[in-house]
Amino acid sequence: MNLIIVESPTKIKTIKRYLDKNYEVVASMGHLRDLPKSKFGVDIENNFQPTYVNMKDKDQLIKDIKKKADKCDHVYLAGDPDREGEAISWHLAQILELSLDDCNRVTFNELTKKGITEGMSKPRKIDLNLVNAQQSRRILDRIVGYKLSPFLWRKVRRGLSAGRVQSVAVRMIVDREREIKSFVSEEYWSIDAMLFAKSSNKPFSARLVSIDGQKQPLIKNKQEADAILARIDKKDFVVQNVKKSVHKKNPAAPFTTSTLQQEASRRMGFQTRRTMKIAQELYEGVEIKDMGQTGLITYMRTDSLRVSDEAREGAYAYIREKYGEEYIPPEVRKFKSKNNAQDAHEAIRPAHPEITPAIVKASGVTNDQYKMYKLIWERFIASQMANCLMNTVSVDIDVDGVGFKATGNSVKFDGFTKLYEETKDEEEKKNILPEIEKGEVLTQYSVVGNQHFTQPPARYSEATLVKALEEAGIGRPSTYVPTITTILSRNYVERDGKQLKPTPLGEVTDSVMKEHFPKIVDKGFTAGMETSLDKVERGEEDWVSMLDEFYKQFAEELETAEKVMEGKRVKIPDEPTDIICDKCGKPMVIKIGRFGRFIACSGFPECDNTKKIVLETKGKCPYCGKKVLEKKSKKGKKYYGCEDNPTCNFMTWDLPTEQTCPKCGSSLFKRGGKNGKLVCYKPECGYEKEITKDES
Repeated sequence: MNLIIVESPTKIKTIKRYLDKNYEVVASMGHLRDLPKSKFGVDIENNFQPTYVNMKDKDQLIKDIKKKADKCDHVYLAGDPDREGEAISWHLAQILELSLDDCNRVTFNELTKKGITEGMSKPRKIDLNLVNAQQSRRILDRIVGYKLSPFLWRKVRRGLSAGRVQSVAVRMIVDREREIKSFVSEEYWSIDAMLFAKSSNKPFSARLVSIDGQKQPLIKNKQEADAILARIDKKDFVVQNVKKSVHKKNPAAPFTTSTLQQEASRRMGFQTRRTMKIAQELYEGVEIKDMGQTGLITYMRTDSLRVSDEAREGAYAYIREKYGEEYIPPEVRKFKSKNNAQDAHEAIRPAHPEITPAIVKASGVTNDQYKMYKLIWERFIASQMANCLMNTVSVDIDVDGVGFKATGNSVKFDGFTKLYEETKDEEEKKNILPEIEKGEVLTQYSVVGNQHFTQPPARYSEATLVKALEEAGIGRPSTYVPTITTILSRNYVERDGKQLKPTPLGEVTDSVMKEHFPKIVDKGFTAGMETSLDKVERGEEDWVSMLDEFYKQFAEELETAEKVMEGKRVKIPDEPTDIICDKCGKPMVIKIGRFGRFIACSGFPECDNTKKIVLETKGKCPYCGKKVLEKKSKKGKKYYGCEDNPTCNFMTWDLPTEQTCPKCGSSLFKRGGKNGKLVCYKPECGYEKEITKDES
């Protein structure tokens, strides 16, 4: 009998499908050992040797795994195919007293028959370089967290934490907020024309681009715009040049962890944690009709764009059958991964390209699983399709020395766009141009000046923060979700819709960090640490030397900060509100306590009146007509309930809206997301309607 130890129990059923009865599969439920919670656990004087202890809640599981291992002829360590998985396998080897010279490490890039068969056929030794890279990251985080957090407790507030990646993420969010607050909007004008060509009765748009040869002139105000309009009034719009070309539009690359999180956010509004949870489920396996438990996608933590030849051929087979040979690209398309990508895995792709989203949907998976699989499947298949060819037209127009330009395009060959196009943060406006000839005098429909104001940069969303961290070389696919989770749970940052906004606590903590620990919150320094960890993983850098260099600088900064801040404590400013204390009449403010934000009287300690933060919605209770409040479950999931609870027991997951029911006048609730319904919950009413484009 052979024993295979995986990380997650949901993989067991999938793996067992493809192995004979000589294999038993058990799960370690993640890590079994870690640094101790009650003490530092790193011997800095002895080459940073860590002291690992068995996790208390895993004692019985460890005993059970040991019993099973003792009864088996061979133990295979099948942790996830990344640094964490390698470290978990190494810890298991220590616990089970397995030799590190044994070839007992197996990895599955995909939980399919091919992936599992290949993995089991190529057992290898545990890669100690990978283990040391993971250990280095863990020790770095322990040094920063264990040494720096107490400093923040004493100087700012108890319960705070610091970390290499989380502190940089907070700094980026705070810096962006300061940019927004300091931004001074400036007025500018554009001049836009709607024109007719002889060949069409539909007007097309053109925009002013030059004046007397000066390109992109800045029109500062209405007076300047009016002067230009007066100059060209009643003058001929003469076509100077018509340039036609064919433009190739390439498909987007298959997904990496970062791009999957960004696209799932843009298309479906998913937060990063939700995206990775669903992707994990698809990787580990779901029940597919006539196939049983099946892993649907490759490993979902990757920054590589590599695609196997077999997967590419699988995509080609589908494309040929569905769309025809002309949709196959003339040459094999290869996408270039970024320089610091870890190329051990492929890009995120369907494990079985022949399993279409329709097959998955018919198998009764959850709606989230279906939407995520459809997104990954379409993105991958489209990435292997022929380019889209666009007929583009650029028209230069002159009006008494004032230049206008009109550009337009039409599809010559749809290529990959027949299946999928990447969502852009700002969608391009399409301008279809009629046939236009050089020398033609165009007819004016309208020429107007339009006022604009420069806009501040947008706050980060989870997806754009992940993108910025990745572009800066900070963090890795496995760290994005825990980083965002930590800065939100510590109240350094809060959500404002989809945007991430720093709290006063976040701003104060960031100021302390920037003043006293500039390297910890420096993007370049943190990215350099990531590069060093990558070198450790490749065996190009000694992990002890890397840690030693870091610690010397960090210890010096910490010692200096302790001296400078001796006897000092930074006050966290309270957020003002328009609520008046019902006990003493003073204004109330928002404070942050150990359990989060709450409202308190500004007259504290003379007045100790406090209240929970109540978020009122736009809807009214369909049972009693009182206000509907936004609430959170114990697991942090948002729901809505009557303010008169428990007297009135109305509650729902669906979003209250301003709209009212045409039948009974009660508030309507939005159910089912973008393409859902507006529903009335007034007893015995039953009204509902589909959500229109304007209401979504």
